[in-house]
Amino acid sequence: MLLVYTHKITPRITYAFKHISLRILNVPVSFTTTVEEFIAHDSMKISYAKQPLSNELFIRSHELLFEQGLSDLDINVQDWGMTKCFFSTSEKSSLPFDIFAATFYLLSRYEEYLPHVNDAYGRFLATESLAFNENFLHQPVVDIWAYKFKEILQAQFPDFEFPERQYNIQPIIDVPIAYYFKEKGLLRSVGGTLTDIFSLKFKQLYQRYQSLMGFKRDPYDTFKWIVTKQKNSKVKFIVFFLIGEYSTFDKNTNINKKKFVSLIKYVGDYCKIGLKVSFLALDDFNMLKKEKLKMETTTNVPLEASRNSFSKLNLPETYRNLIELEIRQDFTMGYINHMGFRAGTCTPFQFYDLDYEVQTPLQINPFHCVDYALLKRHSYLDKKEDLQRLMETVKSVNGTFAPVFHNYAFSNMERWKGFRDLFGLVLESADEK
Repeated sequence: MLLVYTHKITPRITYAFKHISLRILNVPVSFTTTVEEFIAHDSMKISYAKQPLSNELFIRSHELLFEQGLSDLDINVQDWGMTKCFFSTSEKSSLPFDIFAATFYLLSRYEEYLPHVNDAYGRFLATESLAFNENFLHQPVVDIWAYKFKEILQAQFPDFEFPERQYNIQPIIDVPIAYYFKEKGLLRSVGGTLTDIFSLKFKQLYQRYQSLMGFKRDPYDTFKWIVTKQKNSKVKFIVFFLIGEYSTFDKNTNINKKKFVSLIKYVGDYCKIGLKVSFLALDDFNMLKKEKLKMETTTNVPLEASRNSFSKLNLPETYRNLIELEIRQDFTMGYINHMGFRAGTCTPFQFYDLDYEVQTPLQINPFHCVDYALLKRHSYLDKKEDLQRLMETVKSVNGTFAPVFHNYAFSNMERWKGFRDLFGLVLESADEK
């Protein structure tokens, strides 16, 4: 066990230290404000304060973890070996940066509470983030810092045996639209037919009626392939179905259709099922509650996980709503158009409510790549290299790689060519660990 001496134990301190020590390094951590208890401790220990007590391992603390609310922070990002960090310390400090304050800043999404520019959907842009502007979005810096911390602990306490965590993957499959042609209802099918005709898309018109008449499988209906992959994989996929009402933003199949209900139950027999929260429900608690109840009625199991439509987050309201509805896990923390680490980590963490200054029971599972981001690369080789580079980065810190693929990315449509193979590469990486 690691004992930390500090002059004041705050919720922010326990939150940051537990993520690094317990979740990443698998080392339990406790805290004390009593010098005598610290001196008597015969295992690993460090002091976290402005000045060291004696010759112990010492990390000079930044004020951030002793504050409440938001303040105007002066952040100066500097190089640190092959990575970057901020909140520099002093010569007496065993680490040149206060990695715990920096970790808190990134995990709490401190910058997303500060004034910033949103996109057309009201989302926080990657280009507004410190990580993007200081060129460390591509690294799980919090995990890298944790291993640097581990090195100084090992040097000081060579007899302590650190548990080793293993690289793993969490495949996420998004289903905003289960079928391209089928199960749309008469009006939507007629409207689609007229659009095909007036747009001179006769090939698509032919495909539409091949699917509607049952001669060919719907292009987006890749669920048998997904289930087959799941049967052959040791890793459990999590599949998020959108079941909200039809709107400008969300256009999935009506949850009252028997075939759609049967599809969710069929996939749920093999994969874990989550709720893809509709765009309108993000700002409407009652609508979110209704969608949760619908999904639980369909699957006959309590809903544990959700992921937001368009990967939109309204902090802290979005997460407070999930907590109130006792949804235990969120899979929305990431960027749509940029690969990388929005919260600076590839380790699941708890949501910290900055307004209430409390760690909540909601677990945030950050994702690091969406298939849409890979579409920007022209060749299959470029896509493969980008994906493998990201996986190797996560492997280097034995983290959790969480990519997001859509059901239609596994279709035979031209723009999604090769994505089945890319998904296979992700699954294979779990066997190579």
